Amino acid sequence: MCGRFTIAVSQKELFAYLQAEYGVKSRQFDFEVPRYNVAPGQNVLAIIHDGNQYRVGALKWGLVPHYAKDENIGFKMINARSETLHEKPSFSPLLKKKRCLILADGFYEWQRSLSGKQPYRFITKEQRLFAMAGLYSTYQRSDGSKLHTCTIVTTDANGVVGKIHERMPVILNSGDSYRWLDASVEDAEKLLPLLKPFPDDSMRGYPVSRVVNSSKNETEACIEERTEASFGRLF
Repeated sequence: MCGRFTIAVSQKELFAYLQAEYGVKSRQFDFEVPRYNVAPGQNVLAIIHDGNQYRVGALKWGLVPHYAKDENIGFKMINARSETLHEKPSFSPLLKKKRCLILADGFYEWQRSLSGKQPYRFITKEQRLFAMAGLYSTYQRSDGSKLHTCTIVTTDANGVVGKIHERMPVILNSGDSYRWLDASVEDAEKLLPLLKPFPDDSMRGYPVSRVVNSSKNETEACIEERTEASFGRLF
C-alpha cells in the first residue's frame, strides 16, 4: 500500500518540473511545498488532462465515490489495487474517465519488529519528483458543495520495496504518465499494462526517524537518513 509520502521540493523546483514535463505555466493552485509527511485525509497535488491541456490542483487523499452516503469512507479508500481496478464498481468507471497523477518525490513504508514499526523512505536514485498513478472523483455534499478526492494506485512491490512491504505505489515514467492521462483512451487493456512496479535499479530506500510515524510531524527531520549500525545494510 501507500499510506504516507513526501513532496520535499521547493516551489521553484516544483514549477520547473511542471513546466518541463506538462507545459503547466499557471502557478495558481493551493498547495504549499515542501511537504515531508503527507497523510490520508490531507490535500495532495494532482495533474489531470481536461481534453485540451494539463491542469494542476489539489485533491483530498481518500476517494469518496459520487454515490457514497458518508464521505468518511475516503479513509478506507486511499489505495486502489491495479490488478482489480477494472472489476471494482468504485474504480472501473474512474479508470475510463477520471485518471490523474499524484506528485511525490518519495514514499514511506514500515518494517515491523519486536521494538516497533521502523519507517523507511523510498526515492528514485535521481532524487527527483515523480508521478504516481491515481484516480479521482467528485462528491456532492448535501449542502451542494463539492468534494474532489483521489486514490493512489498500487502494484506488487519491486525488489527494493519488497524487502519491507509487499505493495508499492505505481510510479509512471514520463511516457507512461502521458498515456495514463490521455482522455481518448478508455480501454482497460491499454491502461492496465502501464501499472507495473518501478525498476529496481532506479530506486533506493533508507531508514528514517520514527518521528514520521505521527502524521502531526511535518519537518525535514522526517526524511533525514538514519545510519546507526542497528539498521544493518542500506539498500
